[in-house]
Amino acid sequence: MSPITTHVLDTAQGCPARGVPLTLERRDGDTWTVLASGITDTDGRVADLLAPGELTVGLYRMTFQTGAYFEAQGVSGFYPYVPVPFHIVELGQHYHVPLLLSPFGYSTYRGS
Repeated sequence: MSPITTHVLDTAQGCPARGVPLTLERRDGDTWTVLASGITDTDGRVADLLAPGELTVGLYRMTFQTGAYFEAQGVSGFYPYVPVPFHIVELGQHYHVPLLLSPFGYSTYRGS
């Protein structure tokens, strides 16, 4: 199982957000390095971003392409993408990064 997972829920429609493209990056010096990308499944999840052992301590960013998702839904959204930076400070843990999404707002938290 990937040490980093995500789950995107469309709170305006009350359902999982299927088809949201996203990337996972790690900060290396002054640049961001893309580690993985994916698209949320029918349950709004991406569970296979990294293989066990690929995680290191550092600053990461998951960027959700919300504009593409809302465009595919025929909805005009305000945020074209949502970047979610987070620190990995302890290896051996699972890091779950959920996103609650609507056309005009979003929220995130560290899940379990």
